[in-house]
Amino acid sequence: MSAVVMGVDSSTQSCTVELRDVDSGVLRAQGRAAHPRTSPPVSEQHPDRWWAALAEASRQALAALDAPAEVVGVSVGAQCHGMVLTDAAGEVVRPAKLWNDTTSAPQARSMLDSRGAAWWANQVGLLPSAAITITKLAWLAEHESSSIARAHRLHVPHDWLTFRLTGEHVTDRSDASGTGYYSSDTGRWRPDLLEEFVGERDWAATLPHVLQPEEAAGRVTEEAAAALGIPAGAVVAPGGGDQHLAAQGVGLRPGDRAYSLGTSGVVIAHSGGPVHDVSGEIDGVADVTGHWLPLVCTLNATKVTDTVASLLAVDHATLGELALAAPVTPHRPVLAAFLDGERSPRLPHARGMLAGLTGDLTREQLALAAVEGVVLGLWRGARRIADFGVPGGGRSIVLGGGARSAAYRQVIADLSGTDTITVDAPEATARGAAVQAAALVHGETVADMTRRWEPGTVTTDHPRDDRAAGLVERYERLASLQADGTTF
Repeated sequence: MSAVVMGVDSSTQSCTVELRDVDSGVLRAQGRAAHPRTSPPVSEQHPDRWWAALAEASRQALAALDAPAEVVGVSVGAQCHGMVLTDAAGEVVRPAKLWNDTTSAPQARSMLDSRGAAWWANQVGLLPSAAITITKLAWLAEHESSSIARAHRLHVPHDWLTFRLTGEHVTDRSDASGTGYYSSDTGRWRPDLLEEFVGERDWAATLPHVLQPEEAAGRVTEEAAAALGIPAGAVVAPGGGDQHLAAQGVGLRPGDRAYSLGTSGVVIAHSGGPVHDVSGEIDGVADVTGHWLPLVCTLNATKVTDTVASLLAVDHATLGELALAAPVTPHRPVLAAFLDGERSPRLPHARGMLAGLTGDLTREQLALAAVEGVVLGLWRGARRIADFGVPGGGRSIVLGGGARSAAYRQVIADLSGTDTITVDAPEATARGAAVQAAALVHGETVADMTRRWEPGTVTTDHPRDDRAAGLVERYERLASLQADGTTF
């Protein structure tokens, strides 16, 4: 019987499982199951639904195998920052507050006022925002103190799924560095910050052990094996944040930029050292290889084009066709796409703004403004990363659901002025998790396994001349209108 590894992507919207040959990395089968829909500003899901979706997706994938195979390794990637509390019996205390729940914006502001941006950037690697875990815990302490009192263990989503798989309370440095109470520089938890901003207790006892990149989390328990339909005893890798494992899935190299287009938008780079951005736009987080992965995350990505497609009563493919057919004029409409507030820049209460409208506005122009509005936010992040000396000059890789859109790929090429590619990793996070699991099985480093399994190029889009002239400047002026807290 052949051997496969299981890579899991437990995202905001669904759980995807890939089964890949442990030696070649060839995709053998895939399964997928939906998660409950969320509606920010309050965005919550019960973790038990994640486990049910993982079990369903696992069994789908196993049933789709063309020949019997044994699962010898598992790794879980999941949405970052979500707050999961379990009690002494291991039961979930309350539904998880997700990364795109913005109700803790006041707590984030209080933390920033207390310590200052430079302190947070240098001590923790990122600034408090409504997205990150520590602010959600502070909100809970203020509004649901009984839930905090019951908490025996703290998890983020991938930690909790690994806990269900192995019974071990562990995490990895990539996801730990997005909590707000971990220093990615020193590799140490900061329970003192939880005590200061959430409340006095023995927080160190609630925190998971942080695994090194090639350290096993444990092995699949009998109970978990029965739920997923896989062998008990299969080794479980450290796992990681979804974007961090996606970087391994697409084979991110030093100098590359990866643009991830999903519910959120993310631009990612590889760095040999930590990045400290006092503006808070760059999260100076760790990666899954022992290095760093400076990234900029925007709250509004494909949901923006979903919304405009609905307004125009067209499907996604037609919206892309309209955008590519739009005339490119210097004063075309421009969108600051802050539909659900924004994380980068830090404008949690902002609203979207569309400017440059004229009486002859066309459907094509509106479609192009939607696509450009999303990409302009990410391109702003890419320029910010470059400002910190993170090497560039490599490939521009597009991943996530939005990578299927020719319009998104073309606009990224136009704004960046470089060729934009997609690679054979349509489920980049699940593929990256499989890379990590295979590295553990073979006793290799994650970096070496990433190079060995590097995916091939699928599409290439070349920049068109003079498409970005003046657009970035107009976008920056529009986006700055809410910088002082003014909303429209």
